[in-house]
Amino acid sequence: MFRWSSILTLVLAAAALGQPSAEQLLKQAISEHSAGQFDAAIRDYRAYLKLRPSAVDARSNLGAALAREGHYAEAIVEYREALKLSPRNTPIWVNLAIAYYKSGDIAKAAGELGAIHAQHPDNKQAMLLLADCWLRQGSDGKVIDLLTPFEPASDPAIDYMLGTALLRAKQTERGQRIIDRILRHGDTAESRLLLGTAKYFAHEYPAAIEDLRKAVALNPRLPEANSYLGLSFIEMGDSPSARAAFERELEVNPNDFESNLRLAALVKEAGDYDRALHLLDHALLVRPGDLGALYQVGAVQLAANRLEPARATLEKILKQAPDFTEAHVSLAQVYYRLKRKEDGDRERVIIQKLKIQQDAARSAKPASTHQ
Repeated sequence: MFRWSSILTLVLAAAALGQPSAEQLLKQAISEHSAGQFDAAIRDYRAYLKLRPSAVDARSNLGAALAREGHYAEAIVEYREALKLSPRNTPIWVNLAIAYYKSGDIAKAAGELGAIHAQHPDNKQAMLLLADCWLRQGSDGKVIDLLTPFEPASDPAIDYMLGTALLRAKQTERGQRIIDRILRHGDTAESRLLLGTAKYFAHEYPAAIEDLRKAVALNPRLPEANSYLGLSFIEMGDSPSARAAFERELEVNPNDFESNLRLAALVKEAGDYDRALHLLDHALLVRPGDLGALYQVGAVQLAANRLEPARATLEKILKQAPDFTEAHVSLAQVYYRLKRKEDGDRERVIIQKLKIQQDAARSAKPASTHQ
């Protein structure tokens, strides 16, 4: 058992060796953090937390410094530890959601932000981030429901996200009103993007390309501008221009679902299967379980002759969506290549039945009339 004299001797010895106290470490870490010396701040926050593991602010600051250096997984660990110590600390909770968002895990970010918004509906930062997450996940109805009550405020961020969601949801008249409101502020990148988006959904692809190019010229870093430009080029059959647009989008907006998905298909055609799978992994991080993205994974695996992974992927899809004809077609090819003729023949029978059902459904639809 130590005597106080022994402890004092150790403290004095540490001081003699020049080891900083906990308070000195914290002061030094904060100073380094403020100066943008994040590596040094991380080191000193960690040293301080070894001495004071229950210090909430220091642990949160460590998370912030890690996030600034792009170490999002480590930042998430620190924010979660801080929240265990201070469960009602909303700023730390928001920072946790932002770390998920910046790491590309949009689904987890949306989950945290949804919980924050439910408890703190007046937190505008959380609300706008939640709307952005839902927009990236293609949940346009949720975005519309969330932001419609704030529409009269004419907030530029709200107008832009709400307008985008309305246009995607084919609520063109409401979307046009928001475009008109944005246009009153002048010819901006955001207004050109919304105009281009409206024309894209109206299948006016050359006109969409014109507006989207102007949006990119006004703000090359505007999220989704290059993505919709790429989609418009795809519709015009211009794959090289589409690929260049998707590449530019991912440079500034790596979590764009459509750019990851569509670029994966283009690089697959060029034979770059590993990059295609990497892009699809990122698309699925943004929209977990998306069947279109999963099908593209199976298609890449099949093209690369990775037959067992392709079989597992396609069978997984068909358990969830048994009427997915293209997945049945690809799975039949996989079975035949694996010398599983009986399974391949069974898939061909299913494909024929589905095609008959689809033809019957198309025949049953009333012909459109034109006034």
